[in-house]
Amino acid sequence: MTKIPLSEPLFCGNELKYTTDCIKSTWVSSGKYIDKFEKSFATFCNTSQACAVSSGTSALHISALALGIKSGDEVIIPDLTYISTANIVSYIGAKPILVDVDRKTWTIDVTKIEEKITKKTKAIIPVHLYGHPADMGGVRSISRRYKLKIIEDACESLGALFRGKKVGSLSDAGCFSFSGNKIVTTGEGGMIVSNNSSFINKVEAIKSNYNDVRYHFFHSDIGHPFRYSNLSAALGLAQFENINKFIKIKIKNAETYSSYLDNLESIQLPAQASWAKNTYWLYGIILKKPNLRGKMMDYLLENGIQTRPFFTAMHNLPMYKTKEKFLNSEYLSKNGICLPSGLTLKQKDIEYVCSRIEKFLKKYA
Repeated sequence: MTKIPLSEPLFCGNELKYTTDCIKSTWVSSGKYIDKFEKSFATFCNTSQACAVSSGTSALHISALALGIKSGDEVIIPDLTYISTANIVSYIGAKPILVDVDRKTWTIDVTKIEEKITKKTKAIIPVHLYGHPADMGGVRSISRRYKLKIIEDACESLGALFRGKKVGSLSDAGCFSFSGNKIVTTGEGGMIVSNNSSFINKVEAIKSNYNDVRYHFFHSDIGHPFRYSNLSAALGLAQFENINKFIKIKIKNAETYSSYLDNLESIQLPAQASWAKNTYWLYGIILKKPNLRGKMMDYLLENGIQTRPFFTAMHNLPMYKTKEKFLNSEYLSKNGICLPSGLTLKQKDIEYVCSRIEKFLKKYA
């Protein structure tokens, strides 16, 4: 049996109170909690507006549509990311253009972006992977030079900072996820933030099937049913009231992991660049000895510890397969393990996980 799960949410505030109020009012679809959650989220991200949607994937998808990405366009993304980053480009009929990542930060290598830009390139989607921001200074400089849109995939990095500024606020659109294992969860859901009111108005129209509020069931264009529920927002608002507490827990847990694992030369720990604040959505390690990951994951599971591998590099998936070499993402994807990182994790749990890792490495590395 699993003693230490990969990631558990923490419900320690007004979750039951707000959701009960929502149910008693019968306003479970639309209602006051959506507006309150959006305003609270925008304030936290230092943006003027926020729009709640049905998932992190739909947040990315709608943002691309609202920014005018069309069939035949090209969108630059990192090769190491969750599948949604690539898929939302394909949904539109555009083409995801893969770029290798930096081996230390695990985020898009800005020095390799320009060589992938063509006349068809319309946008860049940097991914703030596992809690660490991408180098937004480099991304923004390139976007200005080539007049490209930027969509931040911040689904895994709520609260992370690039040079003191919140991720999501550094682009045309910032996208977040509230799925079950995220820092703030509503079971499922997402949020788009921006300082562009025209863009947010477009997002609102798309997520509501372009429903014209002046006329019942008149739709002015083809949109999507990606609305967010008042019931989910009630849970989200309660969760968000503890966002700073949750981030502190994540960082403290990461610091505890690093204090125990830092002396192990056979693994690479997650980065904390001087220009960044990592919120460690998932605490990952890289095994420097190849072909060892599966054996370690099996060993940890036998000891009641749930883990998961890093994302599969996009170029190794059937629909995005290419013969091009992506040495860093290949290396990280094949050797990376995400350790238990939930908000309910205790110090004794971390100590136990680290002791099992050390014991395994003494035998096999």
